[in-house]
Amino acid sequence: MFTDFSLDARLLKALEALSFSQPTPVQAETIPPAMEGKDLLVTAETGSGKTAAFVLPILNRLLSDSAPNSGTRALILTPTRELAQQVMKHIESLGQFTFINADTVCGGETFKPQAARLRKNPEIIVGTPGRLIEHLDKKSLDFSDVECLILDEADRMLDMGFQEDVERIAKSCPTTRQTMLFSATLGHTGMHSVITASLHSPLTLRLNSHRETQANIKQQIILANDTALKDKQLVWLLKNESFEKAIVFTNTKTNASRLNGYLRYHDIRAGVIQGDLTQEQRQHVMQLLHLGKIDVLVATDVAARGIDVKGIDLVINVEMARSGDDHTHRVGRTGRAGETGLAISLISPTEWNLMSSIERYLKTRFEKRVIPGLEGSYTGPKKLKASGKAAGSKKKKTDKKAAANRKPAKAPAGKRPSNRAAPSKTIDDGFAPFKRKP
Repeated sequence: MFTDFSLDARLLKALEALSFSQPTPVQAETIPPAMEGKDLLVTAETGSGKTAAFVLPILNRLLSDSAPNSGTRALILTPTRELAQQVMKHIESLGQFTFINADTVCGGETFKPQAARLRKNPEIIVGTPGRLIEHLDKKSLDFSDVECLILDEADRMLDMGFQEDVERIAKSCPTTRQTMLFSATLGHTGMHSVITASLHSPLTLRLNSHRETQANIKQQIILANDTALKDKQLVWLLKNESFEKAIVFTNTKTNASRLNGYLRYHDIRAGVIQGDLTQEQRQHVMQLLHLGKIDVLVATDVAARGIDVKGIDLVINVEMARSGDDHTHRVGRTGRAGETGLAISLISPTEWNLMSSIERYLKTRFEKRVIPGLEGSYTGPKKLKASGKAAGSKKKKTDKKAAANRKPAKAPAGKRPSNRAAPSKTIDDGFAPFKRKP
């Protein structure tokens, strides 16, 4: 129970108003040491309740130790604007009975109005690394009073090339601060450097591995010859599957925009979120999804990071994710907070081996499914390796050394070698003989 954590009465009142009584496993493990001020290194998936796991200790700390004349006291870094907005909503809902003020600092909005808001001295700032660095360079932000630094979805920030920015922001905060790093995985090449630069003797909590969190998500694959067949399969699924809200993933912005138009043409209430949209456009699409005016969101990986929408029970990968981690983040949009979900991946011949690699990464096998009338001619590889990948036909190896030592035939005495083609002969080389037109 949350009442076991000795939280401020105003936070308990907010939890009661939100009908939150029982903490998730991540919250139960994280909140006590976080309230003790320890540095934490937590591996936890999106959707496991990790946001409240660090927001509650931050709010409790600010309520317990007032510091009216200080600057920003808590700094939360996120990889995307969408995730920053989600964290901000958690702060507003959990802090609804307090007077703690917070603000977001993200790209996609005009710099000067943002700087003007920061002069009001918010106690908590939630921001993306790139825009925070801009403010540091122009001295419109000062982190000398930061008591708590949160690095949320650190692996995503490194994937997006923010390692140097994250380390610089960490160095701009006092060394006496408390730091908590949350990441789905710790395998990124730059993770050790970030941990060393940010954390001091952290307590490591390994919670909700990618295999555990997807146990309540049913995963299927449907084979397709090409893009045209995938488009038809996608429309069939969205018109025949039962769902409240769905996300359709693709690998490129161009294909996301194309599919959005294609679905709307087929009378499917869809919207798109991809990297070329402005912040206002993204927020408008997300608002339409929240209000139920659209029920299908077409998205790319980067744009969809941080999306936390209640009621998403179907995920369709029109193109297979490029890695096991990306696949995990995609399907993790559904099956959240103990709910069940369905994830379907449309697989072309060139995607079989990638799909097989992701199966091995998750230590699972996806259920193969067929849509009657939309089967296509591709039924999978004829032969499979033990790994599950397609077994290609072996080519005969040529003896390169023997070929290099082979001497060219000598021309007859008195005649020079000629580069001209030999007289026409029919050669059985597997190709039809070339015939000159008269």
